[in-house]
Amino acid sequence: MSRVFISAAHKSSGKTTLTLGLCAALHARGHTVQPFKKGPDYIDPLWLGMAAQRPCYNLDFHMMRRDEIEQQFARAAAGARISLIEGNKGLYDGLDLDGSNSNAALAKLLGAPVVLVIDARGMTRGVAPLILGYQAFDRGIRIAGVILNNLGGSRHESKLRAVIEHYTDVEVIGAVQHDASMQIAERHLGLVPANEQDAARARIRHVGERVAAQVDLDRLLAISDSAPELNVPPAAEAAASAERVRIGIAHDQAFGFYYSEDIDSLRAANVELVDIDTLHAQALPEVDGLIIGGGFPEMFMAELEANTALRSDIRNAIEGGLPTYAECGGLMYLSKSLDWQGRTCEMVGVVPGNTVMHERPVGRGYARLQPTGEDRWQETSPIPAHEFHYSSLENLPADSIYAYQVQRGHGIDGRHDGYQQHNLLAAYVHRRGSGAQGWIAPFLNQVRAHKARAAA
Repeated sequence: MSRVFISAAHKSSGKTTLTLGLCAALHARGHTVQPFKKGPDYIDPLWLGMAAQRPCYNLDFHMMRRDEIEQQFARAAAGARISLIEGNKGLYDGLDLDGSNSNAALAKLLGAPVVLVIDARGMTRGVAPLILGYQAFDRGIRIAGVILNNLGGSRHESKLRAVIEHYTDVEVIGAVQHDASMQIAERHLGLVPANEQDAARARIRHVGERVAAQVDLDRLLAISDSAPELNVPPAAEAAASAERVRIGIAHDQAFGFYYSEDIDSLRAANVELVDIDTLHAQALPEVDGLIIGGGFPEMFMAELEANTALRSDIRNAIEGGLPTYAECGGLMYLSKSLDWQGRTCEMVGVVPGNTVMHERPVGRGYARLQPTGEDRWQETSPIPAHEFHYSSLENLPADSIYAYQVQRGHGIDGRHDGYQQHNLLAAYVHRRGSGAQGWIAPFLNQVRAHKARAAA
């Protein structure tokens, strides 16, 4: 399994843009490229997957066991010429003091050589102690090369190359000049999702061409080929497939935050996924369940409000008992209204609260939930999760029933999350669907039970 870990000295070094460009450049050469993203991010994987033309998979210590990470990597990497694993933040950054959930820990777990992206703006001789320090901090990490980014010109590049060659044994495999045309538009949750931009593929192609002209792709491939053999413990055999069910999934410009692993798991559980365009579909198709993931409904709130036929269909279906799971943007869409930048638009209205957007994050980072005992899914173990929302849900009734007590994070009100009504569970937190603590298994139990009752 040819593989390389793309990391950086610190956040905002440009590694996502460079990883995007590397995926596009290698794919343009005819290579099968498998991208991965460390952490719970949804947006970067959309771009990386589009660049590689292959789904990008998340690898995250908070929501996955170490053996699950290894098995997910092995499954997705099978058959690829090269796997590119993009880190988050800096190489040694992480929640725990011992670094057990850092990028370095993931690179070590997967035996991946590291290519370090260095934001070289304003740097000359100081680049040497930076590299030497990163090498010395953990000798179990192999920094096999560096890519200099945001260079100020050819003279700047020459100085940095001379310093690195003189003081270190690390190879410079790329030197990328500062180029505003390579930047991808940002907004309050990070990179604009690729599924929202008509010009995304053209931008990806441009970034790929610029990276290919400034990074030695042959050396990158050689570094990835030097990764040691990876012995992954076999995964448990999948259970026999249950009865086939049809589940609608909101998938359009407003909603698109789904983990590739979870889509695979749903299909492996004998689920037929039916894409629903919440902006344009005039009716809810015949389905046994409904999933509405995260996204940016506020950016399309006028279009969502205008589609009264679908909103009415969804409200009636949920009130009629259709099992439904919604996360973050999906929760916002199911509320009574959405208020942003002085404008209020009506939403589905099945959740009796009003969504209000704010200038600063309300909930951000890793979360941990404890089922309340009142949850219809009958979960018992603490649940690892993640949240990142700028909105709050206001005016919910005092007697609302919640599935989760928030042990870490904010959720709906700082104490609770997972609003329940009928067969709906709607939360601000994002959960991993796959695995023993995932939402897919209990959700499908609800779907199949409801279908059996309807058929009786």
